Parts: sequence; C-alpha cells; structure tokens
Amino acid sequence: MASSSSANDLSQLSKPTVWHEFTPLANEHNAVNLGQGFPNWDPPAFVVKSMEETVNVKGTSTNQYCRPQCHLPLAQALADDYNSRPSWAAAGVSVDPASNVVSSLGVTQIMYIAFRSLIKPGDEVVLLEPAFDIYAPQVLLTGGSPRYVSMKTDTKAGDTANEVFQVDWDALEATVNSKTRVLVLNSPHNPTGKIFSRTELDRLAGIVAKYPNLIVFSDEVYERIVFDPEGSPHISFATIPGMWERTLTMSSAGKTFSATGWKCGWCVGPSSIIKLMADLQQWVNFSTPTVTQDAVARSLVKARSPFEGHPNFYAWLAADYLKRRDFLMRGLEEAGLPAIVPAGGFFICAETGGLKIPDEVFLEDSISAPDPMPRDYAVARYMTHTDPKVAVIPPSPFYSKENKGEAEGYVRFCFCKTDDLLQEGVERLKGMGTKE
Repeated sequence: MASSSSANDLSQLSKPTVWHEFTPLANEHNAVNLGQGFPNWDPPAFVVKSMEETVNVKGTSTNQYCRPQCHLPLAQALADDYNSRPSWAAAGVSVDPASNVVSSLGVTQIMYIAFRSLIKPGDEVVLLEPAFDIYAPQVLLTGGSPRYVSMKTDTKAGDTANEVFQVDWDALEATVNSKTRVLVLNSPHNPTGKIFSRTELDRLAGIVAKYPNLIVFSDEVYERIVFDPEGSPHISFATIPGMWERTLTMSSAGKTFSATGWKCGWCVGPSSIIKLMADLQQWVNFSTPTVTQDAVARSLVKARSPFEGHPNFYAWLAADYLKRRDFLMRGLEEAGLPAIVPAGGFFICAETGGLKIPDEVFLEDSISAPDPMPRDYAVARYMTHTDPKVAVIPPSPFYSKENKGEAEGYVRFCFCKTDDLLQEGVERLKGMGTKE
C-alpha cells in the first residue's frame, strides 16, 4: 500500500512523464506530431468571441474572484445542458446548479479534489487498464492504493475498439471489495476509443450496487466526440438506474471547444460529495478563474445553436472528427499498420508487431521509460526521431508495471490535427509497416 507521507508520495512521482519526453523529441527532430492530444487549431470563433465578451464586460464582476464552488453562470449553463439531455431526463436525474456542480482547473484538478475529498489511507481505487496515466499518481498522492484490472484484448473479435477491448468481468469482480472506495470509468476511452455499452454499464452498476461506499468517477471529457450515436452512443453512468447518488460525472471545455489551455473542468454529482469538494477547493486554489468559466458558460449556450449546416456545434464537431478519423485510418491501412477503429475520442491505437526496430534504440537514454525500455517505447522513439519522423505515443504508460506487456505491440496516434498536418503525417508513414 502507498505511504500517506507527502515526501514519500512525491519521491515516487519525481520521474518525468511520457508527455515531457515525446513533444520535445518531436520538436527536436522536426517530426509531425500525431502524439500528444491537443488540437493545433484555434477554438471556434464563437468560443473566442465568448472570451472577448467576458473580458470586456463593463464593471469588475468577471475580473474578480467568483464563488469558490463554481461561477454561477457556468453552473446554470451546465445544469441546463445536462437537464436538456433526453437520457438524463429519462433517468429522472435533475441537476441543481447551486448544489450539484463544482468547477476547477480541468478534470485533472477536479479528479484530484474528488480523490482528496473521499480517500483515506487504506482505501482502494480500481482502475480499468489501459488508464490515463494521471489516475494512479493521484490515488497515491491522496493516500489510496490503486488496484488494476486490465481489459482483455482480442483482435480476432473484430476491428473496432468496442470489440477488441473487453472488460475482464471475473477479474473485476475479484478485485472490487469492501475496501474499494472509488472505481474510475473513462468513456469514450483514452487511449483505445472504446465506448462502454449499456449492457456493460448495467453490469458494472450491478457490481457497484453490492458495495454501498463505492463511488464511480466517470471521466467523460470526450463525450461530444462520438462517431455512431445511434449504434454506439455515449451513455453517462449517472443515468443508469440507482447510480446518480454513486457517480461523479466529470468533463471539461478543453476537448470540446479545442481550448485545452483554458483548463476549465467540472464535476456533476450528489450534493453531499459536491459540498466536500467545494469545501476542500476553497483551501487549495480558492476559486477557478472567473473569466474562463464565464466564457465557457457563454459558449455552452451558443453551442446549442445551428452551426455550419448542422443542428448544433456538437453535431458538427463529431462529424468533423469523423472525417479526420477516417482519413488517418485509411493512411494507417495504406502504411501497413493495422489500426483499431475508435468509436469516440480522437485517438487511434495501431499495431506495430511487424516493425523491425534497431537494437540500439532499446539502449537509448529516455527520461520517462522504465528500464529496460519496453518495445512500444522503442518503436515510438524510433518513429519520432528517425523513421518516418512522425511522433506517436507509447501506450505502456497507461498500464501498471505488471501489465505493461499488454502495450508492446501498439502505438497511439491522435487525429486532433489540421488537414495539412494529417496529410503530411500520412505521406511520411507510407510503407512503414512493410519495411524490414
């Protein structure tokens, strides 16, 4: 179990992350960066306009501190948004802006505050792997003990992420116990692009229902990037019967509005836990920047209007990302790199088992790789600095030490990039999978 000593926790986390390594590596070697998941375009004009309107408001209200829990206009816009969703209404869930919403500096800080509010030393947190690399360190920092359940990978089951990546239900049921305080769910999922089905969520709810103290953190930052809303819709876990009081739904503006630097995230959930988070936040950063929250509130309202020939901005966003996904999928196929079709989000996992990597790459200095260097790290470094000079991300950082082998045959591409950058990346990748 992790020590609750702050010094001990920090010593475990002193090593740079994969993000510290690969973006500078891409810049150093002039690689096309299809690695880190940030859009390389400006936010939509209406989002930029919202920020301009906020900053230019007469008086001082948006340039000063706001309510620590959440800027009320943002809380109201979020409540209106969630309450207007048919699935939430059908589930009988009603979000109160005053008591069911808390905001912070992106989902990263939202999740940390949630962990800090709930976790006590000895509590366990279940992570479904692959899991975004920030989850486990936050558990350790808050004195909890991460427990890992790796999803089963079966490329013979189909070519989509929903088919290839399957929950190991036996392992999950064996791992969840009376000491489990939190289970982290991420859908649409990073890095795989899997969207958990209603059947899967119902089964998960059955497990959660057995343990009265278990809370689900539902990370839904990619909720607006869904490619088949009829066949594979995004379903918020909070809308599953009996799960509203057991769920903290987390999302943010960064991925939706292509404004990752704004760092505006929120959590919707039962008032008892939201109050704990708000009480803690007042002693951490007191409040979240008012101007950012106000601009996001305005953007959420505007996003519901028709946009570029689509019923609303969200419909356009999903359609735009679908075109980018399909373009990169075709490029990977032509390059001889079999790829798993994502149902949501803006990442693609591609197989690299046929690539031959020089032995010396495994011996290179790496600021973030384990020793010895895993194969996916070596492949990603080689692709970034030598051939074809396209930056990708190794998936092994999304796995615990004992499960890193699951990632050795894959790399992760992102397609939240402009057409010209994707085109250049695809051109460089040609023939990659057939090289000896």
